[in-house]
Amino acid sequence: MNELLDILKDLKPGVDFENEKNLIDDRILDSLDVMNLTVELNDAFDIEITPLDILPENFQSIETIYQLITRLQEDN
Repeated sequence: MNELLDILKDLKPGVDFENEKNLIDDRILDSLDVMNLTVELNDAFDIEITPLDILPENFQSIETIYQLITRLQEDN
């Protein structure tokens, strides 16, 4: 989770990712941010986030992003 938090803070400095629960709904992360985050997560966690995984509910909070990572790691 710490590695994910570091990636998010590098992407969007100043955002309280630990407490923010509406990253997409509140437009904290936009589509370009999600695409950049996807590339970073694929590399950092040795996973493959496909277009089918790029859903707002998967990127709403650090918890939902971490759940996505965990699910993809388990599927490998």
